[in-house]
Amino acid sequence: MKTKLENKSTLDDIRKRFDNDVERFSNLETGQQATIDAALSMELITKAAAASNPNAKYLLDIGCGAGNNTLKLLQYINPLNCDLLDISKPMLDRAYQRISAVNKGAVSIIQDDIRVAPLPKNHYDIILAAAVLHHLRDDNDWEMTFSRIYDLTAPGGCIWITDIVSHENQEVNDMMWNRYGNYLEGLGGAEYRKKVFGYIDIEDTPRPVSYQIDLLRKVGFVSVDILHKNSCFAAFGAQKEK
Repeated sequence: MKTKLENKSTLDDIRKRFDNDVERFSNLETGQQATIDAALSMELITKAAAASNPNAKYLLDIGCGAGNNTLKLLQYINPLNCDLLDISKPMLDRAYQRISAVNKGAVSIIQDDIRVAPLPKNHYDIILAAAVLHHLRDDNDWEMTFSRIYDLTAPGGCIWITDIVSHENQEVNDMMWNRYGNYLEGLGGAEYRKKVFGYIDIEDTPRPVSYQIDLLRKVGFVSVDILHKNSCFAAFGAQKEK
């Protein structure tokens, strides 16, 4: 990643891109194809959520996009009272349409930033955060947001994350990103690799799995688990004490 933090995209810049990219995030079978093992990671975090909290009633889907992860979770737990959070209104509209069609519980949409959205504390049995936390910036931003997620989680509740990640060792990081680049070229050629790497560089600030696991423990979560990792993508989560 070459772009400095102070020159990264603003939240409004990111919102505008996602407003025009709804269709790419609306395939429940494949997930977002630019993500390695997207369908597997989606299955793992939702099955882990259902296994950890089979009697869950309240869900928060952070950066819900077009609703894929909530839809997947509803295959295992239904009804659920779903709060869908995203900065993109077109994404929220699509998510609401798709989820309301199958969910037997309440569905609410919230167009806001997780860092400031007015949400109830100690409330959510399950929180999902898929391909969203990489938009956080410096250490303070990461810790503040993880602490906020902990405060929103109900006693005994859980947080499950799937996201793009970096690596602590620079040589390993370079190798893994080259591997991801080869994957992208296999999907759409060298231009597609350049396009995806371009918006990752300007928009995202991924952190290592180890960094995020340590942060989950630091803010108070217990029973931390890594479900899957392949190249620059990982699925992991944690539970709050009852």
